[in-house]
Amino acid sequence: MKLASRIGELRPSAIRAAGKLIASKPGCITFAGGYPASEVMPVEEVVELTDQLVRDYGRTSMQYGLTKGNDDLMEQIVKLMEKKGIKCGIENIQITTGSQQAIFLTGMLTLDKGDAVVVENPTYLGALSAYVPYEAEFIGVDADEEGMIMSELEKTLQENKNVKLIYVVPNFSNPTGKTWSLERRKQLLEMAKKYDVLIAEDNPYGDIRFSGEPVPEIKSMDDEGRVIYMGSFSKVLFAGLRVGFTVSSKEIADYFEIFKQGVDLQSNEFAQLQIAGYLKNYDLDKQVQRIVKNYSVKRDLMCKIIDEKFPKSVKRTNPEGGMFVWIELPENIDASVLLEKAVEEIGVGYVPGGPFYADGSHKNTIRLNFSTVTAEQIEEGMTRFAKLLHEELD
Repeated sequence: MKLASRIGELRPSAIRAAGKLIASKPGCITFAGGYPASEVMPVEEVVELTDQLVRDYGRTSMQYGLTKGNDDLMEQIVKLMEKKGIKCGIENIQITTGSQQAIFLTGMLTLDKGDAVVVENPTYLGALSAYVPYEAEFIGVDADEEGMIMSELEKTLQENKNVKLIYVVPNFSNPTGKTWSLERRKQLLEMAKKYDVLIAEDNPYGDIRFSGEPVPEIKSMDDEGRVIYMGSFSKVLFAGLRVGFTVSSKEIADYFEIFKQGVDLQSNEFAQLQIAGYLKNYDLDKQVQRIVKNYSVKRDLMCKIIDEKFPKSVKRTNPEGGMFVWIELPENIDASVLLEKAVEEIGVGYVPGGPFYADGSHKNTIRLNFSTVTAEQIEEGMTRFAKLLHEELD
């Protein structure tokens, strides 16, 4: 068979690989997931909405829709963006099949073979996967507690004239749970202007804040149309419906619409109507607070056990929201090797952190998820893991 050369660049998802290993051990407590908690999904509202949808729209609700997206949903998104200080109209929006497709479209918009995309070290694994087909180079820039280190970013942009896109997750990032400071966001925008590159701002977790004050989105400070904002309803409403969106300049939104015609014609019309109906008839803020209440207790418990029971050489992040805690082990420990032992000997799973780096380095890191497990599972699983780490490190 004659296949494209890009096939050689494809790599299986580390999360899927970890999940496969964990699934082979019945009863394993897993902190590997990235799903929202099922118990906080608004099931009763969905039942009511779906019944009403069919009554109101009949068979038209089951027909094809527009590539750009459903007008009712886009009008609701305009209102949501206004609350975030992002001024836009329907002409600036493109509905996508999850924000994952939005990432893919930003690559289609900006990247030719040999171009480069800058990502934070570490970054969302799905972004690395989404940009691979464009045969672009990944350049990772290190971050501290305030976000991407701007001096390193500027050096990268000076030395690599082929950079066309900077991809960031500034709120409660996947995988670290860190949040960028306002100053870093402003500096990133200025840097993008100076070196004439676009910013892809991915914000699936931004509403799930447990503590601290909200920080303005980068897009809210964008006066040149340089930022492509990507949002999703997967983490706050219904993950399985796979509905996301982009907010950009009209020119870019028009390109996205054309690209999407060739990718999947349109996103699920019925799902868009369900979400639009929810946003019109129910209280999204109340739903978000339900999630925050559930997750914050789990975050607190997980961090407490790490602080009290893990070896002192283990470092962790302190997420103010989102779904993840990131831990760093001593440099001589390979988290992928340790995972096999953890699954087999103590029945605990997680995602090794190395694949979240553009160069696959930092094999001593681990992403832990707290959203999909119960408090009892956190207590039991993290205590088991602490004991194993003491055996390995002490």
